[in-house]
Amino acid sequence: MLKIRIINGANLNLLGAREPEIYGTETMEACLARLKRVDGVEISLVQSNVEGELVNQLQAAAREVDAIILNAGGYAHTSVVIADCIRAIETPVVCVHLSNIFDREAYRQTDLVASACVGMICGFGTRVYDLAVEYFMQAKR
Repeated sequence: MLKIRIINGANLNLLGAREPEIYGTETMEACLARLKRVDGVEISLVQSNVEGELVNQLQAAAREVDAIILNAGGYAHTSVVIADCIRAIETPVVCVHLSNIFDREAYRQTDLVASACVGMICGFGTRVYDLAVEYFMQAKR
């Protein structure tokens, strides 16, 4: 069984209600229910609005799961601390963004976290989580 932890950052607890024209209307609960139906994968989710807590969650996940999907939210564009944490752990991390960051404001087009990850997926709404799960399942083979 492949164990994957999703770690969501700031404001992602508002998914489905927050700026639906950008982030869509699907809630994280609905997305998680869909992902939990994938055979051979055990998915868990944590979310925090606090940067240091995301670091704590990344470090804990590195000891508990096989792979991490990280949506750092706005911290992706600003957090050297989160990027350094990812570089310090051996568990592979895929960075995801619901929106296409390259079609947004200039400050969102820089992702400090992605450079520390095995890859980045953006622009497909909540389906970015599905694509990351698919990547990890293929990588496991």
